[in-house]
Amino acid sequence: MFIQRKIASRVLAQQEFFPVTTITGPRQSGKTTLCRELFPDYKYINLENPEVRDLINSDPYGFLKDYGNGLVIDEAQRAPELFSAAQVLVDENRSRRYVITGSCNFALLQCITQSLAGRTSVFTLPPLSHEELGKERISISANELILRGGYPAIWSTETPASNLYSVYYETYVERDLRLLQNVQNLSDYRRFVQLCAGAVGTEFNASRLADDLGVSRNTIQAWLSTLEAAYLAFRLPPFFRNLRKRIVKSPKLYFYDTGLACWLLGIRTADQLTNHPLRGALFENLVVSEIYKRRLAEPYLPNLHFYRDSQRKEVDLVEECGGEIRAFEIKASRSFHKDFFKNLDYFKNLFGDEVVSTQVIYDGDQELSTPKNGVINFRNI
Repeated sequence: MFIQRKIASRVLAQQEFFPVTTITGPRQSGKTTLCRELFPDYKYINLENPEVRDLINSDPYGFLKDYGNGLVIDEAQRAPELFSAAQVLVDENRSRRYVITGSCNFALLQCITQSLAGRTSVFTLPPLSHEELGKERISISANELILRGGYPAIWSTETPASNLYSVYYETYVERDLRLLQNVQNLSDYRRFVQLCAGAVGTEFNASRLADDLGVSRNTIQAWLSTLEAAYLAFRLPPFFRNLRKRIVKSPKLYFYDTGLACWLLGIRTADQLTNHPLRGALFENLVVSEIYKRRLAEPYLPNLHFYRDSQRKEVDLVEECGGEIRAFEIKASRSFHKDFFKNLDYFKNLFGDEVVSTQVIYDGDQELSTPKNGVINFRNI
């Protein structure tokens, strides 16, 4: 079952301008499937295969030259020598076409900046968005959507989500972290990842986690970087008019995929999620990650933030674009209450006409739109 991905048309369009196409994203997000669909005539190689890797490392220039009419290289960061060879070859002949994919952001982008800057377009393919899944699939309950997440394998097989996430974590996450950081104590790292799952939607406090785990604050920051590099988690910065404050103040933490977060928290069924104390935070994560994934599919920076001030007034999501601000309040409730607009009205009073839209996103069916505010079901974002 092939699911049309939002970035597909942009990937094809950019090939007119760049000889190399780079597609990053978490493992199992569909990068290989997308490449095979978009480039059916290209030769395909996977550098997870040690024999292929050894063959290429022996003569990267000669190997790439033989496939200049089209080559897809999966997990390209496993052979850094390829990037310098690709630079030389595309500079010799801009008609050559290579597609490289990778699931390790640090290693891949380091290779790109050193060798392929100005020669490659770069895309991020996260887990499936609701738009990509289609209305028929997302008509199930919010709890089921949170539990299943967006990895394509969840939707193309009958395997229970918890079984797939167990294999995913043990096979990919723990293996990849060894490539990213020299983690000495695997059990402490597992506890760290679980604590991060329990902290979705909250401000990331490295010092508190360091105390809980008995490690240094620098270690926590390094471990967080592995989650970001493997496209498991991302940070949402605070919104301030002073740009410096956005950097120095604590961000919120979210997972790209709520299904993995649920598995890490020991949630195995939709019924367990119903009364779980983190159900509201996981619903917020679902909505924020959905909007974040959609922004990644567009040719713009995400420019997403949250707002919280000294009065403890908070707006869950703030989008800034071209001098205009859109603000969103996220509620897991299926019933609408007018109090949902309280913080949005406060925020609009602070920033005035710069705020062009305020919306409540919730799990209910009642939707409305007025010149001042809007209310929408999360499926219709």
